[in-house]
Amino acid sequence: MRESTWRCSACVPRQSQLRSQCSITVDMTAIKPLQLWHDYTREEVHSIFSPNTKFIPQAGTWGLQGIVRVPARQGDWVFFVTFGKEQGEHVFDESITTDGVLSWQSQPSQRLDDPVVRELIEHDDRTNKVHLFLRSVNRAPYTYLGVLGYLTHDSSRERPVYFQWQLLNWPAPHETIDRLGLKLVAIDGSAKEQIQAKSALQIVAAPEPGTARSGVTTESFRQAKTPDYAAQDSKNRKLGLKGELLVLKYEQDRLRVGGRPDLADKVTHTSVVEGDGAGYDITSYDLDGQPRLIEVKTTRGGSRTSFFISPNELSCSARNPQHYYLYRLYSFNEDSDSACSYVLTGDLSMQLRLLPTAYRADLLGDGPAGHVRRP
Repeated sequence: MRESTWRCSACVPRQSQLRSQCSITVDMTAIKPLQLWHDYTREEVHSIFSPNTKFIPQAGTWGLQGIVRVPARQGDWVFFVTFGKEQGEHVFDESITTDGVLSWQSQPSQRLDDPVVRELIEHDDRTNKVHLFLRSVNRAPYTYLGVLGYLTHDSSRERPVYFQWQLLNWPAPHETIDRLGLKLVAIDGSAKEQIQAKSALQIVAAPEPGTARSGVTTESFRQAKTPDYAAQDSKNRKLGLKGELLVLKYEQDRLRVGGRPDLADKVTHTSVVEGDGAGYDITSYDLDGQPRLIEVKTTRGGSRTSFFISPNELSCSARNPQHYYLYRLYSFNEDSDSACSYVLTGDLSMQLRLLPTAYRADLLGDGPAGHVRRP
């Protein structure tokens, strides 16, 4: 049996001089593992994230609070959420949309300058985790709905502060939604950024860079509930293919209108013919016959929606700055196969703010041997 020792805080002198120790043993093999869509009591959640501390029902951090910091992991949190909960005179107004956007409120006493609130606003789901445990009935167990990514917050209201989070493991199984009794909020298209294209693909200017994490007005907060389209788009190969086909047709039409039907017939869907190894999706041409190497990124979200780009694509743009084009399709309408797009040309690393999402690691060949810890 794997055992863990819990030290009673009452036995640790306030002057940081350890004189005595009382302990209990915890059977680590009895801990219920964390799994999506499964139900957990507060004590079971405590055993997962803080097994070396004592759990006190209906009291203390793990037994009572709705926002709990994971010990020894700065930036990691556990949210316990009960829809419809009241605290004093405050009724929490929380919901989940069909796209997996959680509207959530901080504690009623917290302001925008509260250190915990500021930390949550700056949360980066690439390096830290916010775990959501949710229920819709008091005294029922909580269902684990996965981890959250910050979307926005209401910069006009506080005590409490209003947040919107993306459930990164969404969608949940239908049986989980039914078991929880969730009524998902449907957001109609009028609440999203919509630009009506005059043709299937309308080319517009690139948007100005926005200010990150500044929040939105109360009106925008209530209306938007815009999901993290970047995370959804990266998993949606069907949407990506539709965007590529739209650009393929646009390029063929452009060349025919420009009097070069011979070049239009040579436009190639490279990512279909060769796979994703080329570093671009479409081979097209300028009217003078010079090649265009076109990468296509497509989203149902707005013009400022971030996107994922591979090292190969960045390298290709740097090697071929005179010929590389990135078509960023947004507000994609799957019913009409239409979208708006802005176009970036040249070395993309000079035009994009790039954030690492993963690394490939090797041992340093020339590093001192002492840096490698022996088991």
